[in-house]
Amino acid sequence: MKSVDNAVLDLASATRKFFKRVLPVMLVMLVCNQLNRSNIGYAQDHLQADVGIGAAAYGFGAGLFFIAYAIFELPSNVMMEKYGAKVWLTRIMVSWGIVSFLMAFVQNEAMFYILRFLLGAAEAGFFPAVIFYFARWVPAGQRGKATAVFIAGSSVAAAISGPIAGMLLSMQGTLGLRGWQWLFGFEGVVSVLVGIVVFFLLDARIEDARWLSPAEKAALAQAISAEDEQHATADTGKVNRWKMLLNPQILLLCGIYFAIQLSIYANTFWLPSIVKRIPGTTDLSAGFLSSVPWICAVVAMYFAAKWQDKAKSRKPLLVVALLVAAAGTYAAAVASPVLALVFLAIAAMGFKSASPLFWTIPQSGLHPLVLAPAIAIINSLGNLGGFVAPFGFGIIKEQTGSVIPGLFALAAASAVAAGLVYFLRERRTAEPAGEAADASVEAAVPSRS
Repeated sequence: MKSVDNAVLDLASATRKFFKRVLPVMLVMLVCNQLNRSNIGYAQDHLQADVGIGAAAYGFGAGLFFIAYAIFELPSNVMMEKYGAKVWLTRIMVSWGIVSFLMAFVQNEAMFYILRFLLGAAEAGFFPAVIFYFARWVPAGQRGKATAVFIAGSSVAAAISGPIAGMLLSMQGTLGLRGWQWLFGFEGVVSVLVGIVVFFLLDARIEDARWLSPAEKAALAQAISAEDEQHATADTGKVNRWKMLLNPQILLLCGIYFAIQLSIYANTFWLPSIVKRIPGTTDLSAGFLSSVPWICAVVAMYFAAKWQDKAKSRKPLLVVALLVAAAGTYAAAVASPVLALVFLAIAAMGFKSASPLFWTIPQSGLHPLVLAPAIAIINSLGNLGGFVAPFGFGIIKEQTGSVIPGLFALAAASAVAAGLVYFLRERRTAEPAGEAADASVEAAVPSRS
């Protein structure tokens, strides 16, 4: 009995150390990811003035990122499983940093399109690689918390990206460079440097972690191994990744995540433009005002995470979050510019909270064999919302001179997604672990090859 108690204490200690040592590294990586992904939102007006990239071309280029992301997500996932999450995460960071740096030298629409596509290809696989890394290091009972904290980091990144972008854009003329060149160049270099450092900070395997004691390593490895064996009660065979696309539950998850991403990336790429409708705003003030919705989102995500830990089902919370997003977005469309920012802050509290709530559903109980590919499929197809949103908003603004009609469409998409949640199958926390694991594997593995 004493040895069992010691193993429990060692496991708890190992998990705490992971949260203190490794999770902050992941959060820094995510901050770099979000900065390089969304910085064109702040450079939009400058790219139009200096390079001649109009609203429709900007929207198309912003969205091309997600086309490449969807195309290369599964291949990147395969390579990650071959080389390991540590090596592949380093490769992803360094390559996206290089491409982002090259954005500082864009000269025309064609170059803009090519670099945005390459940035999507470079970043593909980042999120599944992180989730897969969690699955190999964090016990199931704490994995949802780790994922929620990680996703919350995107809101922190969005909140600080505005002030950082405003300050870099204000360096207009420094060393003969334009402000938007400083924006792309500086953030690209930072990502490359962080990627190199990450290679030396992350450990590929539990037994390589010098920051864990031998007892903690043994307890953590045993816990992960026991979960793998528990999931293996269902004979999954070899997963056919492409036939997983025919699974109705996975398609449903893709649709809901698509709607969430519509809201996230419409705001990521067009929020600075909406904020600049407020009279008297400058690059710097627009950057700081654009951080307000994301700061509110961080607070909301904190409370959503606390509530989800106590809930047997995440579905009601996800529905509420999506309906809040719909209501806030609709109100922003009909309000004055100042009130629109307030309502967009409410909407951000909804759609950003929806993201970690959503990921607890497909992640719960998945067999390690299907965890990474299933998440890659949902993430890649759902992320196509990141193409539709900025491109659609660009066309709308080009044709009407305003992005307000796009806000109505976003509100409708969030409301529809809230309805689709009803049809999701979910492993409830009260279910017997073995039955839940078997059911989730059966749902996630529609065929063998």
